[in-house]
Amino acid sequence: MSADRLRLIDHAVERGIAAGGFPGAAVVVGRGGAAVWQRGYGRLSWAVGAAPVSADSTLYDLASVTKVVATTAAAMVLYDRGKLDLDAPVHRYLPSFTGGGRERVTVRNLLMHRSGLPAGRDLWRVAHSPAAARAQVLRTALQTSPGSRYEYSDLGADVLAFVVEAIAREPLDRFVTRTVFAPLGMRNTHFRPRSALRHRVAPTEVTPPRGYALRGEVHDENAYALGGVAGHAGLFSTAADLSIFAQMMLNGGTYDGARIVSDSTIAVFTRGTQGWRALGWNTCPGSGSCGRQLAGRAYGHTGFTGTSIWIDPTRDMFVIVLTNWVHNGGGRGYRPQAVLADVRADVADLSALAVIDGRVGAPPMPPELRSDAAIGWPGGEGH
Repeated sequence: MSADRLRLIDHAVERGIAAGGFPGAAVVVGRGGAAVWQRGYGRLSWAVGAAPVSADSTLYDLASVTKVVATTAAAMVLYDRGKLDLDAPVHRYLPSFTGGGRERVTVRNLLMHRSGLPAGRDLWRVAHSPAAARAQVLRTALQTSPGSRYEYSDLGADVLAFVVEAIAREPLDRFVTRTVFAPLGMRNTHFRPRSALRHRVAPTEVTPPRGYALRGEVHDENAYALGGVAGHAGLFSTAADLSIFAQMMLNGGTYDGARIVSDSTIAVFTRGTQGWRALGWNTCPGSGSCGRQLAGRAYGHTGFTGTSIWIDPTRDMFVIVLTNWVHNGGGRGYRPQAVLADVRADVADLSALAVIDGRVGAPPMPPELRSDAAIGWPGGEGH
């Protein structure tokens, strides 16, 4: 790989911090079984004297990356063990999930975001306990016929987590820790991180509906209403821990002697089937957070808080970018989406463009990085 091109990752991320896109970031690029780039940038928050970010130890709220690293991973384990039928109706595992067409929703529909459930609802406004929030999820009416339409749904991920819990007979957090995180040695990956870890957690919302700044407590209000453990959000982790998970996926389900799932199970869940969706995972459409350079077989996911994971089996490579974009402290008061979008895409592209083995010379570089063009960035930059 080209060290000069990898070094441009520094430039892209530092441009994003300087523009106020996020106070800090953790990046890990892995290839061929090793981390070829692992850096922390900036600080945990905008506060004067805030601790510097470490790719090894800074915990980020992963938001919707929870859907793949926890919920889909748990489903993969159960599928691999023959306990989860992807084409079974959900009510086989959750008997109360019937009525209004819900009896026709399959596990596969949930994973493909084609259940007919809406994108979400304000559980935190109507439910005053995790049990009440769960009941509200299970009572949610379908908006469309199952399988007929794509609708990215947090509620579908929550129902999938309930399915996992019903089969496993234990909460999602305990099951996925026991079967995935602990065997892999992912010691910094937790739902509801204990208070002793708070000083290592990058803060998120400054003025949320809860009325106090959030640090070490899940940012997503509906995940909070569900008790901090939800199928759609709630997981905290470090970039280094996520690199172990990504390497396990590239290795066909094994890492450092621990077999999590079979390679055939990974193939089933990460193969694009309808558009750019796989089972739980996204595939790379050649735009967005995966950039333009990752291979068509690449798969990954993003999180609203400013997180992303992309895995490219064609190049035997993964790219992890963690930020706390939602942390709008320091009197800045804005959330520049364009900055986060451009930096994440630049990091993915630079990682792919750094691969030069097996070629005659290096692949051509773009005339300008997105983070240099700065189109739509605050402060009047861009052109």
